[in-house]
Amino acid sequence: MSLIIAGRFQTFPAAESAAQRLFARGFVEEDVTLFFVNPSGQHARFPVGGDVGTDPGASGAPKGAGKGVTIGAVVGAVVGAAVFAVFHAPLLVSVIAAGVGAYVGSLVGAMSHTNKPKTASRAEEPARHAGVVVAVHVSPETQEQAATALREAGGMDIERASGRWKQGRWSDFDPLQPPHPVSEFAHPRA
Repeated sequence: MSLIIAGRFQTFPAAESAAQRLFARGFVEEDVTLFFVNPSGQHARFPVGGDVGTDPGASGAPKGAGKGVTIGAVVGAVVGAAVFAVFHAPLLVSVIAAGVGAYVGSLVGAMSHTNKPKTASRAEEPARHAGVVVAVHVSPETQEQAATALREAGGMDIERASGRWKQGRWSDFDPLQPPHPVSEFAHPRA
């Protein structure tokens, strides 16, 4: 694994300016790369799009639908029985009322159990902000110099990572993994 220092910039010109600062400090082109990170949810991890297979807020929907079917069927059957008793309607009306009640109950139950998770989770906050990342392949001796250059160039979210550096780029970069900030260069995200 290689040691990597990276920083996020709002624009490509700003990132290119940071790369020039790195070159001026002795870093070579094969150790510096620029790439764009899409906004959260737009990393196309699945054929239909998105970053995760299921929405964490929808995890309780099947349980809610099950409860709703039961409650809705009972309410529908009661309404159907009342209509049968009061208006002397055919028994089929009770059966249809129970079916409609079960269907409506399943929808209401599923929707009532679909919400945002009550505890803070990674799904609520994006792992990374979108922007242009300048990544630098460094040694333990040059990591401080690279972080300083990125910060001076206006870099945000300066991070230290361990990853694979192949053919002049960070080959195993994962936009869903949160950055590990270089504490002396960390500042609030923009």
